[in-house]
Amino acid sequence: MSLISVDQTITIAMSVKDRNASAKWYEDMLGFELIYHADEAGWSEMQTNTPGVTIGFGEHTKPVPGNCVPVFGIADLDSARQELEQADVKFDGDTGVVEGMVKTATFYDPDGNALMLAEDLTGVAP
Repeated sequence: MSLISVDQTITIAMSVKDRNASAKWYEDMLGFELIYHADEAGWSEMQTNTPGVTIGFGEHTKPVPGNCVPVFGIADLDSARQELEQADVKFDGDTGVVEGMVKTATFYDPDGNALMLAEDLTGVAP
């Protein structure tokens, strides 16, 4: 039995220079569909051709290629974080919140690979 229960959603977070250009490329090259651009958060998200799997683009002036972070959907991030912290899982800073959109927390596996939990705050999660 696992310590926490993640949803059947995965967002692959990627660092890019220009979210709009990246979204267009993924649409043209791979047939992915834009879900939304959240300009205030510097974030865009696309639906892949795999149910429950999206790609998110975080805009950075100097993106770090290869810095891919799987983001696992979770119903109650605060409880999940508490459970993982009690099991000595290392988190990267505080939980981030974009009001009315998402709550996120980055943590690390034993090899230092970054993973993230995300709780949908929009009320329209699949």
